[in-house]
Order: sequence, then C-alpha cells, then structure tokens
Amino acid sequence: MIALQQLSKKFGDRWALRPLDLSVSHGEIFGLLGHNGAGKSTAIGMMLGQVWPTGGEAHICGHDVAIDRRLALHKVGAIFETPVFYDYLSGWRNLELLSQYTAPTPPARLREVIEWVGLTGREKSKVKTYSHGMRTRLALAQALLPNPELLILDEPSDGLDPEGIHEMRQTILRLRHELGLTILLSSHLLNEVEQLCTRIAVLNKGVKVFDGTLEQIRQSRHGWVRLRVGDFAAAVADLTAQQLVVDTHDGSHVVLLPGVDTDALVRRLVEQGMRVFEIVREEQTLEGFYLELMKKKETPGVPARD
Repeated sequence: MIALQQLSKKFGDRWALRPLDLSVSHGEIFGLLGHNGAGKSTAIGMMLGQVWPTGGEAHICGHDVAIDRRLALHKVGAIFETPVFYDYLSGWRNLELLSQYTAPTPPARLREVIEWVGLTGREKSKVKTYSHGMRTRLALAQALLPNPELLILDEPSDGLDPEGIHEMRQTILRLRHELGLTILLSSHLLNEVEQLCTRIAVLNKGVKVFDGTLEQIRQSRHGWVRLRVGDFAAAVADLTAQQLVVDTHDGSHVVLLPGVDTDALVRRLVEQGMRVFEIVREEQTLEGFYLELMKKKETPGVPARD
C-alpha cells in the first residue's frame, strides 16, 4: 500500500528527512514514531503530495505520487496536521462541503461515516459547539468519506482525554477489522502505538533508526532477568561459575544461559543461603526501546544535524 524508496527532503541546507526506504503492507496498522522535528510530518506530507521531495519516490496504492497524485490518493483518507472546519456550520454541512473537493457524497454515505465515528445525534449541531474530541471524530469522518483503502493518521489522539484516546483506539481497531483498512499511524503516545500496531519505524533527526515488528522489540531482552538479592556481586559470581548466567547489566539484571529458567537461579541461590527478594523475567517495552534509541546523539555513519 505504501512504498517509499530513498525518499528525502531538504529545506535550504537542512535535511528534514534523509533518504528513507519504507513499506506498509495491505491490512496492517503501521506506526511511525519520532520526536518533534524527526521528519514524520515531512514524510507524511510527501506521501500526500503536499510536500515536494528533494529525492526519491513515494508510491501509494501502486502509483507514484509525484507523477499521478490523483490516482495515487484516490483511495486514501487522511488526518494531517490540524483539521480546519467552518465553525458556524454544522458537522453535516462541513462534510457536505468538504466532500465537494473530491466528488459529491450521497446523504446515505454521510450518515454512515457519522455513525462510524460516533457523532450520530450531533451532526446537525454547529461545529463551534463541538469539544476537541468531537472535532477529532469529525476529522476522521472526513477522512472516511472517499471510502478509502488506506488511512493516514497524523497524531489522531493528540489533545484527547483518556476516554477520548480509548474511543479513538477502539475506532481504529474497528476500521481495520471490519473495513479491512490499511492504517499508517503517527503518534507520540507510545502506549497507544504498542496496543494498535504490529510494525513500526522510528525516525531520529530525519534518519530511520529502526524498522521492525513489536515482537522483535519485546524479544530484544530475551533472557534478561531482574534480580534483587542480598549481595548482587556474590550472587552473580556464583551463578556465572555454575554456568547459569552469561552477563550482567546495570548491577540489577543478569542474562541467562540459553535453556536456563529462573527456577534454577532461585534453587541455587537458596542452596547457597542467599536472600532472594525479587526475580523477574523482563520483556522490553516500546517506551524503553524508544528512549534507548533517542539517547543516541548520532546515527552511525551519519553526522548529527539540528
């Protein structure tokens, strides 16, 4: 659905996005992560034909955006940057007017998308009376008007309260499950990304520093165990001599020898009269993984830029 090949953008002498290769397959929810200024919005802008690339190509739904933007985006819906509506008009009238940019939309389709996003009963109210969450739902309704196959969402939960974030998450999952949509999601909310996406890419200073599955991230600490004992150094020395652990980290973690489980560690430590307060197998979280990536001031082989 999305294929970016060496896509890049330079503003003056500053790289906003260095050559980027990225692919999103049909039916998946893909997360695009990065700090402010990392290049996420620039990449999305080029996918939508709103930013002209310095180099490379963006293929959406099998078509080159630069060559045939209309055909490439024919089955694409998007929430990009801050949605703007006519506050003095109703939500319904806003959708009617905005649909004219593509093609007139029959009332039945308007009712359908309004129901999908949970605005039924408020569609005739003026937008100036809408809460932030309702405006976000109206933006999603607009994105669904063309009956898209691909949905591109730039920070869809930004500014929502916990209840609104939960509702947006459930709506996104429904759209993928019931309509079979492919969804590209850019977000700062790592917990939401972890619950929604199966695959992510991380940008840092315009450079892709990771592209893979959430399962790969979770397994990146396979074999790590958090160990709290009376004497950590003595415990590690004994466990290493017994060939139960092969490494340590931060004075609080041990890495087990493949095939060794935590019960073997507990049994050995108790036999040696050592006090064991805690022993927990660790699974890498997206937040922990992301923060470790962001700590790198430079990407190997690429000079850091502001």
